Amino acid sequence: MYSMVKTAISYGLESICIQVEADVSNGMPMFEMVGFLSSEVREARERVRTALGNCGFKIPAKRITINLSPADVRKSGSGFDLPVAAAILAALGEVEQEALHDTLILGEISLDGRIQPIHGILPLVAKAKELGIKRCLIPYRNQAEAKLIPGIEIWSFEHIKELVSCLNGGVYTEQPAKNPDDRKHMEYELDFSEINGQKTVKRACEVAVAGMHNFLMIGPPGSGKTMLARRIPTILPPMTEEEQLEVSKIYSICGILPKTGMLMQRRPFRMPHHTISPNGLSGGGTVPKPGEISMAHKGVLFLDELAEFKKSTLEILRQPMEDKVITLVRQSGTYKYPSDFMMVAAMNPCKCGFFPDRSRCSCRELDVARYLGKISKPLLDRIDICVDAPLLCYDELTRKGNNESSARIRSRVMAAQERQRYRFRDREIQYNSQIPAKDIETYCRLDEKQQKYMREIYQSMDLSARGYYKILKTARTIADLESCEKLGMHHLNEAVCYRILDKKYWEA
Repeated sequence: MYSMVKTAISYGLESICIQVEADVSNGMPMFEMVGFLSSEVREARERVRTALGNCGFKIPAKRITINLSPADVRKSGSGFDLPVAAAILAALGEVEQEALHDTLILGEISLDGRIQPIHGILPLVAKAKELGIKRCLIPYRNQAEAKLIPGIEIWSFEHIKELVSCLNGGVYTEQPAKNPDDRKHMEYELDFSEINGQKTVKRACEVAVAGMHNFLMIGPPGSGKTMLARRIPTILPPMTEEEQLEVSKIYSICGILPKTGMLMQRRPFRMPHHTISPNGLSGGGTVPKPGEISMAHKGVLFLDELAEFKKSTLEILRQPMEDKVITLVRQSGTYKYPSDFMMVAAMNPCKCGFFPDRSRCSCRELDVARYLGKISKPLLDRIDICVDAPLLCYDELTRKGNNESSARIRSRVMAAQERQRYRFRDREIQYNSQIPAKDIETYCRLDEKQQKYMREIYQSMDLSARGYYKILKTARTIADLESCEKLGMHHLNEAVCYRILDKKYWEA
């Protein structure tokens, strides 16, 4: 007897439909699985055989062959257990083959027949809907996540016997999710109004978020760099439904999508420790999983103590920061993950943190150069805004005043981004930071006086082409915050000031 069941596997952020074919025929008794399988998929043979036996299904002493096609795609993960079991039951006549028509099956099984949840259910169900499949049979504990995809029927089960009963004509009764009300409040506990002083850095934060520009703060310890960075999510605009689904797929693959029955609502804010490995940042593994730069997609990647990261780890950021996607090439294939993030970084200017204040800094010039040298010139070129975060004086620290709230800043940011969306409505870009070099003259047009000024800046600051374009893109964002369509000289001046620290620290 022959049967076929459909399942799916994650391949990067995409999903591939897999056909699980089962054949039960006369011959030497054996249970064989083929189709470019990883070790955990091969182990499904023993899990399925034992689970079916413990559920009362008799497996005859015949030759059982399972083929997972297409054969050129490596299959990994534990989600093949349930489709393999269903295919065998259909081949044995325990389940009607017609009952499996237009059905996708996903899930891991225990030795006693219980159906266990798997990672990455969201993109797999989305792929099933895209292929026109009518129904998905999944683990009960994946139900809330799977139901985030509308327009496809979801049946969830806790045990193989329940699944077989429903496929053989039984009535399916949907069980309510266990945590339907476990939803985090959308309001943030932090707010910019809690921070005294640092007006220049707050302004730089606003400009950076408005155009999704990469942003670096340099200053001594205790100046509030981390406090400011942690409040950046409070001025980010909400995600669109398309962005919510895209981010939720990444978190689903990683197995950390909140069990709230909702898509990701807040933009990601990732803050990896400086001891993170290159694979942890970029993604990796035998079958690559998303790294921190992909988990920060459509949000913020905050690198605190930037100079403490390994230089080889930091250099990984260069290509994803430009291309907004990271490509991982492994023996099993090529995987692509999105990495459209805003990088925010903070660092001390030296080991002790007080350079160039020689009254407090005891570092040798060679040590300072070595410390700052961990940040390469190509990486600096990809940072649009760089500001000093000085220590506060006592009066600034203890001043009682009405600091501007995150809500007010966010309203200006959202207005500026709305201008950008309208400007780029016919383009694939969304923010000023993404303007390609060939379109700079179109969106950042300069008059004769401004061209002369920028020529002097370009020569005196010894800018690269990328650095020059970064200044113009930042000026474009500053103008948008003021609802100005034409760039003014003061917009250019402010944007230039955000690049001066390159000279102060790295070329002093």
